Amino acid sequence: MEEEKVVSELKKACINCGAELKYKPGTTEINCEYCGHHEVIPIDENGFQELELKPYLDEMGSQSHSEEIMMLQCKNCGANQHIEENYKSLHCVYCTMPLIIEDAYKENWILPGAVLPFQFDQKKSHQIFSKWVKGLWFAPNNLKKAALDPQHTKGLYLPYWTFDAQLYANYTGQRGDYYYVNVPYTTTVNGKTVTKTRQERRIRWTPASGAISGFVDDTLIKASHQRKNPIPKKISHWNLDALEPFNTKFLAGFVTEKYTITLKEGHLS
Repeated sequence: MEEEKVVSELKKACINCGAELKYKPGTTEINCEYCGHHEVIPIDENGFQELELKPYLDEMGSQSHSEEIMMLQCKNCGANQHIEENYKSLHCVYCTMPLIIEDAYKENWILPGAVLPFQFDQKKSHQIFSKWVKGLWFAPNNLKKAALDPQHTKGLYLPYWTFDAQLYANYTGQRGDYYYVNVPYTTTVNGKTVTKTRQERRIRWTPASGAISGFVDDTLIKASHQRKNPIPKKISHWNLDALEPFNTKFLAGFVTEKYTITLKEGHLS
């Protein structure tokens, strides 16, 4: 059975006019494009906590780090979208079909520890994308069409697990050291048989044992079965120094893909 790709779009409503508030990339604000209202996203000065895997997996069994959110499924294309209860007007982020608020249902999410907010707004992102497409020697027609309209450029938050590891290992084996010996051989020079020597490499093996330790920091494991439209490795090297403690307001106005690979599965990848 094919894995279902679960996607949501976080909607936050303006307290003045009810329109959608959106995160402003490169800042710590969400803004209303209609009435100009803006809110500052509070940043936890304590930062985000790195947790030990086994105790956290045990604790997750009680859903102690989960949050109940409202979801809507588009009946036209099947995409699932995260909504706020006080948001009045909804359309599917993929096919633009109206969504019916009465069809909303509740679902639990395990809260992320951190988020890497967008740094470029839609206009700048589209400029970069359009310039790249124009520089291609050959581009498919659909790609050229997407480069014409900024509305086709949308931000997408992808789920990742990140792991640290302290490594310890004992080893036993044999160590091989190269050495060279002079080996005689015969050859013909000017019709006469002569003896010469040449160097040949040998390996001297001796027993070896010991211990080794090290630290592996921030190994990223993608947390979704993304079979279609995979993210190229060349553009998926995230700047983890820009991580912020998780706050749903950073997701406002952007598409968010839910994780489909559990933490337990992810650490075995």
